[in-house]
Amino acid sequence: MNIYTMESFSYKCPRCGNSDPASIGYINGVPYCRLCLPFKGESVVKSPRKISGYKPHLKYQISKEQEEISHQVLENYMNGVNTLIDAVCGAGKTEIILEVISYALYHNMTVGFAIPRRDVVIEIAQRLTDIFTENEVISVYGGHNDILIGDIIVLTTHQLFRYENYFDLLIMDEIDAFPYKNNKLLNFFFESSVSKNYVLMTATASDEMLESFNKPGYQVLSLNSRFHGHLLPVPQLKVRRKPFNYICLYRQMKRIIDSHKPLLVFCPTIYQCEFIYSLVKHFFSLGDYVHSKRENREKIIDDFKANRYHYLITTSVLERGVTVENLQVIIFNADNPIYSKETLIQISGRVGRKASAPEGEVIYIAEEKTNAIVTSIEGIEEKNAHV
Repeated sequence: MNIYTMESFSYKCPRCGNSDPASIGYINGVPYCRLCLPFKGESVVKSPRKISGYKPHLKYQISKEQEEISHQVLENYMNGVNTLIDAVCGAGKTEIILEVISYALYHNMTVGFAIPRRDVVIEIAQRLTDIFTENEVISVYGGHNDILIGDIIVLTTHQLFRYENYFDLLIMDEIDAFPYKNNKLLNFFFESSVSKNYVLMTATASDEMLESFNKPGYQVLSLNSRFHGHLLPVPQLKVRRKPFNYICLYRQMKRIIDSHKPLLVFCPTIYQCEFIYSLVKHFFSLGDYVHSKRENREKIIDDFKANRYHYLITTSVLERGVTVENLQVIIFNADNPIYSKETLIQISGRVGRKASAPEGEVIYIAEEKTNAIVTSIEGIEEKNAHV
C-alpha cells in the first residue's frame, strides 16, 4: 500500500465531508475529493437584507385542511421544529407553506425553496412570483445562475452547494425524487445550507422516511385529500402481451384524443419514447415527444399546456410538477423495473389536479402485473379511504 492510499483513509473533504478512499484522488501528492469536484462556481455569503414585501396574494381560497396544516407548519417553525408534510398529489402543498414563507419574509429571513428537477424549479418560481408580487423571486439551476440572491430563492438541489449555512427557512419538495433521493452528497449540501429550520414535502413518504421524523424536534403532518375534495383517480390495469399491448395503446389513445382531452403517454426509456412517437404520429396529428435530452422541451411542454398539442409521449421527466386541466394519462410498459410504486403514484397524480376538472383516467398497460403496480393501486385506494 503506497503512502497516498494510506493518507486517503484519514483524509476528509472539508467541503462535503467525504472520506471514502474510492472517491479521493491526488494531484502532485495533494488529495482532492472527486465527489464534489463538479460543483464549481460562486458561493453566496449571507448578509443582512431588507425585504420590503411579505404578503402572499392568492386569487382563490385554500381548504380548511390546508389552512390547519399551514398554521401548524408556522407554529413548528417558530418553535424550532422541522416539519415533513406528507400530502397526496394535488393536495396543494405549495399553498400550505405560504404562511411560513410570509412569516420569514416579514422578519427579513433568508428563504429557499429547493427541488431536485430544473423543470419544476422553473414552474414553482413562476407560481411564487405570481403569489408574492412585492418580492424578488429568483430561480437558480445549471446554466441559470447569474443572479444568486433574492427574497425567495428557488433552486435545484445541485445548487445548494453555493449556500452554506445560508437559509433561515429552507423548504424542499419532492425529497424522494431523482437525483436527490439516496444521494449522500446532495443530502450533505442540503443539511449544510440550513442555518435554522426546514420543511420537507412529499406525496410518497416511505416508512423509513416517516420513522426518521419520529423524534423530538421533528413532526410529520399528513394531508390525504386533494384541495378540491375529490378522490384520487384509481389506475386501470390492462395486461396485454406483445403485440397486443401496442394495439391496446392505439385504442386507448384514440378514445381519449377523440374525447378532446389532453393526453400524456409515459414510456420507461428515451428509446421507447421516441419509438412510440414514431409509430403513433402516423395515426394521431398534433402530438410530440419530450425527454431529458430533447431540445426545446420547455417550449414543447408550454405548447402542450396551451392546448397546441393533443398529446405528448414522454419519459418520467414529466412525472412531477405538471398541472393541465382535464389531463389523462397512459403509462405504457408499466411493468418496467424503472417504475417503482412511488413513481407510478406520482405519475397517476398528474390527473384530476384542477378543481374545474377533478376527475380523469390513469391507464396502466403492462405485459404482467408487478408488485409495484399492485401496491401503487392499493396505496391510492388507501388514501381515498381516508377522505
